[in-house]
Amino acid sequence: MRTNTFILFLLLALFTGCKTKKKERSDEKQTQTLNFTSNDYKDLVSLFKEWRSFEKPPLLDGAPDYTRETFEKRWPRFIELQTSLKEIDTTNWPIKNKVDWMIVWAEMNGYHFNHHILKPWVRDPAFYKSVWTYRSDVPAHEGPTHHGTTELWTYTFPLSMEERQRLMTNLKVIAPLNAQAKKNLTGNARDLWVAGIRDIQTQVADLSALKKEASFQDDMELLKLIDEAIVSTNNLASWLDTESKSKTGPSGIGKENYTWYMQNVHLVPLTWEDEVMILKRELARAWSSLKLEEHRNRNLPKLIDANSPEAYDRMADTAAKSLMNFLDQQDILTVKPYFDPALREHLGEFIPREKRNFFRIGQHYDPRPLFSHFYHWFELARMDNEPHKSEIRRGPLLYNIFDSRNEGVATAVEEMFMQAGLYDDSPRTKEIVYIMIAQRAARGLGSLYAHANEMTMEEAGGIHSEYTPRGWMKTEKELLIFEQHLYLRQPGYGTSYITGKYLMENALAEYARIQESQNSPFVLKTFFDSLNQFGNIPMSLSHWQITGLNKHLNIIKTEE
Repeated sequence: MRTNTFILFLLLALFTGCKTKKKERSDEKQTQTLNFTSNDYKDLVSLFKEWRSFEKPPLLDGAPDYTRETFEKRWPRFIELQTSLKEIDTTNWPIKNKVDWMIVWAEMNGYHFNHHILKPWVRDPAFYKSVWTYRSDVPAHEGPTHHGTTELWTYTFPLSMEERQRLMTNLKVIAPLNAQAKKNLTGNARDLWVAGIRDIQTQVADLSALKKEASFQDDMELLKLIDEAIVSTNNLASWLDTESKSKTGPSGIGKENYTWYMQNVHLVPLTWEDEVMILKRELARAWSSLKLEEHRNRNLPKLIDANSPEAYDRMADTAAKSLMNFLDQQDILTVKPYFDPALREHLGEFIPREKRNFFRIGQHYDPRPLFSHFYHWFELARMDNEPHKSEIRRGPLLYNIFDSRNEGVATAVEEMFMQAGLYDDSPRTKEIVYIMIAQRAARGLGSLYAHANEMTMEEAGGIHSEYTPRGWMKTEKELLIFEQHLYLRQPGYGTSYITGKYLMENALAEYARIQESQNSPFVLKTFFDSLNQFGNIPMSLSHWQITGLNKHLNIIKTEE
C-alpha cells in the first residue's frame, strides 16, 4: 500500500536525528502555523491528548458518527495532526521518549489505515456490537470496537442513582447506532458479514438477560429503554441476514496491506511471508517437541482430569499456589501483592467433559499452562494499581497495537516458565504446553491465508482444527468460529501470539548477549521486571528500550 511520502520522512527524523531540522527552524517564527513545532517532549504529550480527543468521533443522534460525510469532513484536521507530529524534533531525546513518539505515530497510521482499507464501520457488522458483559484479558476489547459501548461488567447491581443514569446513557446509544449501521454497512466482505450476524444476535440475548435483573423490575423507564434496544438489535440482525444473501466478496485485506499494517501500525517488523515462515516453524517445532516429550514420558502415568467441581477447585487452588510460589521463589519476576488476587478471580470452574473447549480440556488436566497465560491479568492489575508514568502509555493503545506485547508475552511465558522448571513435578504437563503452542500456530497460519484471500474463513478454520494435536479443537465449534472471525476482523491478532513470542525471545536473546559481552550476569528477574515497567507497548519497542538497539526496526519504512 502506498502512503504519503511524509511518513518516510518521519522515520528518518526519528532514527537519524534529522540534523537539517534545526536549520529549517531559523525562520520558524515568521512561518509557523502549527502548535507543536519544537523538540520539547511536553509538546508530544499535548499533541497526544489532542489526537486522542480527535480520534473519538462526534455524535449523530446520540451515537458515534461513522458516516462517510463526517469522515471526509474531519480528514483535513487529521492531516494537520499528523503534520504536527512530523514537526516535533526528537533529536537527543532519551529512548523512552522516542518510543512514545513511535506509539503516537503508529496510532495515527492506524487511523489512516482504518479510514482507507479496513473500514470496519463499512465492512464489519460485528463493529456495531454495543453490549459487552466481560472485561477483556488484554488492555482493550479484541478487534475493532465502536466508541459508545455499554460495558456491563463495570456495573455493580443494584445500581446507585448515578450508575443508573450512566447505564441509561449507554443504552440510549444502541438504537440510533443500529439505524446508522444500516446506512454505513455497504461493504461486500462475505465472511465478515455472515459471521458478524452472530455478534448482533448475541447482543439480543445479553440485553434480555439484563432485563431480568431483579433490581430493575419496578423501573419502567429503564425496562422500556432495554426493550427498545432489543427491538432495534433484532431489526439489525434481521436486516443483516437479508443482506447477507447478496454478499460475495473477499474479507481479507491482501498481503501487501497486511505487511504495511503490521510494520507501520502494530510495529511488528515482519512481512506476511515472514509470519507464514515463523508460524510454520513453530507449528512443526511444537508437534515434534510434543512427540518427543510423549516418548520421554511413555512410562509415566497419564494425567487424570478433574471429574467433579470439588476436584477441579482443589486442582485450581493447588495450581495457583504452585505458579505464584514458583514466580517468587525461583526469582522469575517481582511478584506484586495484587498478582494473586488478580489470578484467583479467573481460576475457572468445573465443566463436564463433553462441554469442554480446547482451553478447558487442558485446564482440567493441569491449569498451570493456562494460568501462565493469565499473565494477562497481572498486566491489567498493574494498569489498575500502578498506572504508567507516561500518559501516552497509561491507557490501552488504540487499534489493538498492544497485541504483540500482551498476547506475545502471555504465550511466551507458557514455555519459558516450563523451561525454567515449573513442571519439574509433573513432566506430563509439558505436553499440554506444546499442544497449546501448536494450536496457536495453526490458527494464526489459517488467519494469514484468510487475509491473503487464499482461503475462506471456514477453510482457515480447517487448518486451525486439523493441525491442533489430539483433536482438541474438534470438541466445541464456538471457539473455532469466534477465533477465526476475530482474526479476520483484526489483522495480525491471530498471529500475534506466536510472532509476539518470537519478538520477545529475540529481545531476551539480545539482552542476554549484551550482558554477556559486558561480563555482566544475566538475571531473568531483571529482564521481566524491566519489561513490565515499559507498559503494554509493542514488543519491538520494548526490545529497543531494554537493549538500547533499534536495528530490528529498520524494516519499518514505507515506499515512495
